[in-house]
Amino acid sequence: MTTQPIRPVLAISTAVFREGRVLLARRGAAPMRGLWSLPGGRLEPGETLAEGAVREVMEEVGVACRIVGVAGALDIIRRDGDGAVTSHFVVISHAGLWLEGDASTGPEAAEIGWFDPQHLPADTTDGLAGIVTAAQFLATQALVAGP
Repeated sequence: MTTQPIRPVLAISTAVFREGRVLLARRGAAPMRGLWSLPGGRLEPGETLAEGAVREVMEEVGVACRIVGVAGALDIIRRDGDGAVTSHFVVISHAGLWLEGDASTGPEAAEIGWFDPQHLPADTTDGLAGIVTAAQFLATQALVAGP
């Protein structure tokens, strides 16, 4: 029996800001069930990074947003007990500004909340605080520059 090699999967996420607060979703499914994270998921074939980011926010939490830039990238690599790679996601995280919609839960988001970027919950996905800080800078610059 041959196994396919693990290959990195491209994913996107978005730190959406509204009135100075950032939208987080508590993951309702594996992987990372129960952790607070940015709305996001896999990039679909034919989508740009920004298109995928907007789509994922709408699908996961029902919010429309405008992407203002890329806040950073994270590797999420999982290994089994022997150290072999079981999954590898490359997540391109964006900064976005809320346009419309009341955030709501769904199959992927068990809970949602708008948080002060300086006081994020303790139980978050790895690297979240750094991405939120970078995204907040981009969002603030976009607000100053105007539409």
